[in-house]
Amino acid sequence: MNAPNGQSVPRSSKWLTMLFALVAVAGSLYLSMGMGLKACPLCFYQRSFAMGVAAVLVMGTVTGGRQAALLTLVLPMIVGGLGVAGFHVYLEIVGKLECPKGVLGLGTAPQQSLASFVAMSAAATCGLIQSRPHSLASIVALLAAIVIGVLMAVGSIASAPPLPSVPVKAHDGPFDTCRRPFPGP
Repeated sequence: MNAPNGQSVPRSSKWLTMLFALVAVAGSLYLSMGMGLKACPLCFYQRSFAMGVAAVLVMGTVTGGRQAALLTLVLPMIVGGLGVAGFHVYLEIVGKLECPKGVLGLGTAPQQSLASFVAMSAAATCGLIQSRPHSLASIVALLAAIVIGVLMAVGSIASAPPLPSVPVKAHDGPFDTCRRPFPGP
């Protein structure tokens, strides 16, 4: 692929974004099938966004899709997943939810998801900056993709079931899903 100035544009951003998406999907599936955790509704939304990104990039690559087009197509899903993951981590930080440890115990599952979506967004953004001509149409397409992604995140969060009620007694043993913490005596 040639840039407007005739120089070759690297296609590694598409591959890197795909790698991050596939790792996110594998990690989320391992949390459920390997570690026996149950995904809460917010976790399901994040998983769905990551699977969508992976599916579009894999199928687009197999069919010869162009990097700029593919990254523009997945950007709304990346932004949507980033928004839901950010909200999920926010609920942890303010003490509204406690979530199980993620793969290898490195942070919680939502924190790992947020890291995955940050990595995907960085790779996709770099790829789009490298490969798209900076015309009004490309800028409008990018802004539209971001707005659609934000709307997808807001819709996912707004339509999620309410948080579980605050427990009246301490939780027994380890937990296998995101839950409201016991406030204490």
